Order: sequence, then C-alpha cells, then structure tokens
Amino acid sequence: MYTVKLILEILSCLVVLISVIPFIRSDYWAFRVFEYPRFQKFLLSIALFAGLLVTYKYDQDKDVLVVLGLLFINTGYLTSQILPFTQIGSKQVLKARNKKPENCITLVTANVYQYNRKGQEFIKNINAANPDVILLLETDTWWVDQASWFEQEYKYCVKVPLENTYGIALYSRLELVSHSVNYLVQDDVPSIEAIVRLPNKQKVQLFCLHPTPPVPGENPRSTERDKELLIVAERARSCTIPVIVLGDLNDVAWSYTTSLFCKISGLLDPRRGRGFFNTFHAQHPVLRFPLDHVFCSVHFKLVEISRLPSSGSDHFPMYVQLQYEELAKMEQKEPSPDIDDLEVAQEKIAKETE
Repeated sequence: MYTVKLILEILSCLVVLISVIPFIRSDYWAFRVFEYPRFQKFLLSIALFAGLLVTYKYDQDKDVLVVLGLLFINTGYLTSQILPFTQIGSKQVLKARNKKPENCITLVTANVYQYNRKGQEFIKNINAANPDVILLLETDTWWVDQASWFEQEYKYCVKVPLENTYGIALYSRLELVSHSVNYLVQDDVPSIEAIVRLPNKQKVQLFCLHPTPPVPGENPRSTERDKELLIVAERARSCTIPVIVLGDLNDVAWSYTTSLFCKISGLLDPRRGRGFFNTFHAQHPVLRFPLDHVFCSVHFKLVEISRLPSSGSDHFPMYVQLQYEELAKMEQKEPSPDIDDLEVAQEKIAKETE
C-alpha cells in the first residue's frame, strides 16, 4: 500500500504542476503545450483524488491530506475552466430562432493533412455537408489538384499550394467581393483575407488562418502564432462589417492567447455552452483538443455546429452555419479588453520573430 500511495502522490504532484505551468507566460513550447490537455488533467485529478482517498482510508497518513487538498483545489480550478465549453456553460453565440437561408453562411474549415492520400473520400465528405465556403489547410499541389472538383460549383477560389504543410485554399460559392493573400508574420506561412457577399447582399469579412504551433521540430516558441492571431484580432475589431475568423489556429479554445484574441477582436466562440468539438488528433481519442475554430462577430447567431469525418486526416473538419441578424448585436455581449489586455497584446505583436 505504501508503494501505491507514493506513486499516487507523485502523479498527483505532477498533475498539479502541469496545471500551474501555463500561468508562466513564457512563449517556449514547454510552457505553452500544457495549456492543451485541460480536460485530460481534469480527469486525472479526479481519478487520483479517488485513489488517494482509498489509501487514506487504510493508513490515515496526514501527508495524503495535503496532496488531497492540492488535488481538490486543482480539480476546482480545472472545472471552472472546462464548464464554459460544456452544455452547462452560457452560450456566447445564441441560437437562431427562425432560419432565413438568404441571411446564412455555412463554413467548413478542414486541415487535410498534407500527406493524407484519401483525397476523394475527404472531398466527398465535405461536399456532402454542402457548405457555402470551404477552407482547406496543408494543401500542396497534389491536394489542390484533388480539390479542383470544387471549382465546378465553387466559382470563387483563392489557392496557395505549398509543400511545407502551410498551403491554404479557399473555395466559395458566395461572391468574393475582394481578397488578398497575406504573410503577416512568416514569409512561408500565408493567410487569406476576403470579403464575401451573402445572398441578402450583406458583406462579411473573412480571415482564414493557419499559424505555426509551438511544438519541437516545428517552432519552439508560440511567439509567431500569438503575434499572427493578435494582428488579425486588431484588424477584426477595426472592421466596419461583420467578421468571421476561421482555420486551424494551433491553439486550444480555452488558452490564454485565444481568450486574449477574443477580447481584442470582439469575436464570439460558438463552441461555448455547446461542447469541446475536439478536432485534433483524429487518430488518438485520448489526446484530442479543439484546435480548429470558427469565431464570429456579434452580428451572427448560430444555426448549426458539428464535426465532419476525418477521412484520413489527423484533424476533423469543423462545420458551422451562421445567420446574420440585424438585431443580434443588441442581444449578444461583445468581449472587450481591459488596459492590461491591450498592453499584453501590443507586447506580443511587437516581439521579434525568428
């Protein structure tokens, strides 16, 4: 029993430690990566708490009470962080009551995984969802060729095939009033800005992103990712028309950076109050995180949100249908930054990148 208790105490301290590490605002991956498995840490905390309770029942060791206390506090903290993304949490984007097709825009953001060769299956599943706008990420020349089928129905497209896993392609059956390909932070990581026109003639600003993740072998820091997200956040807030940001942001929905992005941009997360909608990793159910996002301004309400089949990719595509409503901005609260948020955002934008 002593050995079991010791192992449980060590594991408990490790779980508490990796829950605390994200409070350190360093950009290095070793600090940022622990923001991802919040739900996994929550489950581990509960399991370890139960295990230590059993050991305490048998030997009444007061050291166990200290660890139990830490686990209790840790579980409470993680619960407060998780609840907003469950059905218990309040909804940021309200449900559209009366669907009006002419006011709707349906979007799919899909990281295809550049080395995935189930191209036709992937495209077939997206086509079955019948979206108005399709954003494909990690598109090399092979994937752009596979996706050429979309061009039969999606008259408007912007394609930037790259062989570095940061290719990007946008397909729209809605009119693209304007578009541009931008390299906001890194010379080999493009993003797309476009204005689409809804059937009711309302213009909507799209920002399509895929910044680099803070992981070894890819980018040891989150500096570039954070900078790109916050540059877009500032642009989104300054827009005079409704805004949608979509893509694989390589950041979880509950992270400090994503929270800061929402405050600076004033955008809402339709996940809140509805579920995690974990999109990565498709092949590892235990290690899944919400990395693929669709954020919208207060001008929209939600019609539908879901995941699509992965079809060989390591990501599940995200499907979101939004409805523009003139009165929505009066019924929904726009996130806003305080002075500290603005200062942190400016510091991150001003940081030197490698």
